[in-house]
Amino acid sequence: MLQFSHVSKRYQQGQDVLHDVSFTLQSGEMAFITGHSGAGKSTLLKMIAVIERCTQGEILFDGQNLNRASNRDIPYIRRKMGLIFQDYRLLYDRTVFENVALPLVIAGYGQIEIGRRVRAALDKVNLLGKEKRYPIVLSGGEQQRVGIARAVVHKPAMILADEPTGNLDPELSREIMMIFEQFRQVGVTVLIASHDLDLIANMGYRPLRLDHGRLVSRPAGMD
Repeated sequence: MLQFSHVSKRYQQGQDVLHDVSFTLQSGEMAFITGHSGAGKSTLLKMIAVIERCTQGEILFDGQNLNRASNRDIPYIRRKMGLIFQDYRLLYDRTVFENVALPLVIAGYGQIEIGRRVRAALDKVNLLGKEKRYPIVLSGGEQQRVGIARAVVHKPAMILADEPTGNLDPELSREIMMIFEQFRQVGVTVLIASHDLDLIANMGYRPLRLDHGRLVSRPAGMD
């Protein structure tokens, strides 16, 4: 599903963010990227989503070399991914339903299919009864679940989550992680950047740990 081969990232001002990172994530696998602030976690996720490009090395996603992806290819690559952020990035002048439907509207789905998929996604995150509400009246945990529903409504092969529990208390954080676990159980590949080591330890998955841009540990079975 995902392979990093000797990937490095250097910004134009000379700042090195990632150094010679190599690992493999199999289809249906779940893993965590950990590390101190500035270790390169967010940059690594951005390169998978082709928001950033690596300076050296090769990134393969679903058999496609992301280094060689043209700007025209990028929207099609991202349709295979669900992106989730710490700050939710919801549209507060749109209802929950409209927020979740947005990727499908952009992709040109019909209204009947949009309705079916949005309600199925909201059901998975236990928000089916709140589709007509606006995000501003929801709790932080509910807003994050809206973000998750939006990320999975188009049935992606892989979920990328950048500190998805960073603004939540421990109980809500565990609830969000259990939702990710449910998606993994049905074959979705899940990669989560998080600094919450206690929570990760309780999940039972070994982390991909970054230290100043270098990968210093990886889940068992990864190259």
